[in-house]
Amino acid sequence: MTSQPNVLLINCDDLGYGDLGCYGSTRNKTPALDRLAAEGVRFDSFYTASPVCSPARGALLTGCYPPRIGFGSFKGLGVLFPGMNVGLPPTEISLARVLSDAGYATQAIGKWHCGDQDEFLPTNHGFDHYMGLPYSNDMGRQVNAPKVLDYLPPLPLLVNNEVVEQQPDQASLTERYVGRALEFMRSTGDKPFFLYLAHMYVHLPIYVQERFAEQSTNGAYGAAVESIDWATSVLLDELDAQGIADNTIVIFTSDNGSLGDNPPPWGSPEPLGGSNDPLRGTKGTTWEGGQRVPGIVRWPDRVPAGQTSDELVTAMDLYPTLAAVCGGQVPTDRVIDGRDIQRVWFGDAPSPHDAFFYYWMNDLEAVRSGRWKLHFSKKGEEERALFNLDEDLGETTDVLANHPDVVARLEALAEGARATLGDARLDREGTDVRPIGRVDNAKPLTEFDPDHPYFMAEYDLSDKG
Repeated sequence: MTSQPNVLLINCDDLGYGDLGCYGSTRNKTPALDRLAAEGVRFDSFYTASPVCSPARGALLTGCYPPRIGFGSFKGLGVLFPGMNVGLPPTEISLARVLSDAGYATQAIGKWHCGDQDEFLPTNHGFDHYMGLPYSNDMGRQVNAPKVLDYLPPLPLLVNNEVVEQQPDQASLTERYVGRALEFMRSTGDKPFFLYLAHMYVHLPIYVQERFAEQSTNGAYGAAVESIDWATSVLLDELDAQGIADNTIVIFTSDNGSLGDNPPPWGSPEPLGGSNDPLRGTKGTTWEGGQRVPGIVRWPDRVPAGQTSDELVTAMDLYPTLAAVCGGQVPTDRVIDGRDIQRVWFGDAPSPHDAFFYYWMNDLEAVRSGRWKLHFSKKGEEERALFNLDEDLGETTDVLANHPDVVARLEALAEGARATLGDARLDREGTDVRPIGRVDNAKPLTEFDPDHPYFMAEYDLSDKG
């Protein structure tokens, strides 16, 4: 057995802080994830670097705030869309590249959403193999699509850089992903492995296998959460069967918060069934519910079982932390915003972060330091408020007028971020940002062909998230 630990990183899509039993949910049954948390550490202040997917995923993979890598805005939009000529450039050294250079076999499965042109795909960012959707599962052809999105081409399923299926059966994808994950875990031989499983769930539209739909008490949303739990149980069982569980770091998180228990932005008028409880806000906002997400780490014999931690940690921290424990090298020729938090995992150190900065696109909307969170704006409009998160996790009571000294300290921290990362609302350009990747002659991976034998020429759910 290699002395380097294997790494299984599970990243969900739009899964909320209040969606798992171990975070207090009574709507969804998540026994495997609850057990994972009981056998490791559950972080209660785990943050993703953006409240939407492309920038959050780019940040996780590079250890950098999205504006640092040109991922704050994509031609004025919050996320990447099919056929865009921009994406994560090969000049960025991804987590997969760091671990590949350290001798790891690497595999990405599921949602990518860091660019769909060849130069931006996983196999050009350190992954030996890839299977999955290059962007969100609502970026295919759907019935009753809003007019602004009715141009979207057929949804492509990729193996490496090749489209192998168009408009695939979404209800079958999670099981197919799990099968590919098992094949990979059994094929690496003496090499340690890094498996990045980026679930499609619970992003809209939600298609689930009938067996999960029948047992859910929370509709399709609950069925999708329980599908994630089932997939986790299969992978944990495989680690046990191979005798490698003790030498495998399992990390579970989400790219951003859920849409909450509201009707989706487009499609069904029914409540969705998601939860960020007890947090305020949803996906797409810099309230806590948009960016504080589940974060679980299990590493038997290293991470003490049964821990809960309220130390502030981020998805960006996985980059330097995994590099440190896996024998990789963090690049020294550029700024990396994440911090090595292995001692926080082990329970013997506080958070290394003096502050965390909440960006919506290229606007700095809020800053947190310790128990205090100061808001500056929302979607381009000034909205100042101060909250004590220790006493007011739901951000209900603004105490801005009562703590001028705290406001001044957080303003100074924010100024430091604006200087290096920028703040578009205030026309501030960062002094230490890197350009987004660009290619010439970009085009969508698919085009609609009325004679093609699609599984569904249009998906019959109109829900979009």
